[in-house]
Amino acid sequence: MIQYAAHPSAVIDEDCEIGEGTKIWHFSHIMTGCKIGKGCNIGQNVVVSPQVVLGDNVKVQNNVSIYTGVICEDDVFLGPSIVFTNVMNPRSAIIRKDEYRKTIVRKGASIGANATVVCGNEIGQYAMIGAGAVITKEVPAYALVYGNPARQNGWVSEYGHKLNFDHEGFAVCPESGQKYQLSNNAVQKIF
Repeated sequence: MIQYAAHPSAVIDEDCEIGEGTKIWHFSHIMTGCKIGKGCNIGQNVVVSPQVVLGDNVKVQNNVSIYTGVICEDDVFLGPSIVFTNVMNPRSAIIRKDEYRKTIVRKGASIGANATVVCGNEIGQYAMIGAGAVITKEVPAYALVYGNPARQNGWVSEYGHKLNFDHEGFAVCPESGQKYQLSNNAVQKIF
């Protein structure tokens, strides 16, 4: 029994796993062998390629291409028109399907509109990628990165607010009141 909702113009191939409460919108293509969790929203004109894994509550905005090799954990936000790559040196006449590189987007991370994520990198939990950024290397948990190539420009809370650390290395999210500690160029939530 189908427990997800799909617009009639969406193409959903056989042998996909799609979780309860997920919504798939106009002109999207969900390809064989992908796994989409519960409560996801797949926007208009999205491609989810074979073997892609999307966790629960992943929000994919319009015009996003998610290619084989990408894994998004729970609560990830993918902004409009972002693109993931999966081969470092693509050529039309050379088949490199055995060279796909894995890209992992950890829990709660957000990637802004028109960003490009070069394959083989990990985006840490709750990281915030700015609009138009080009990700060419690993992004630490809670990092705020933007630009081309993307560079780190601070830290954010789980609620997406920029963190201002005091001289002892502590910061508080203004919305949630959660406390964070910066130590050895890494951030962790205290409570």
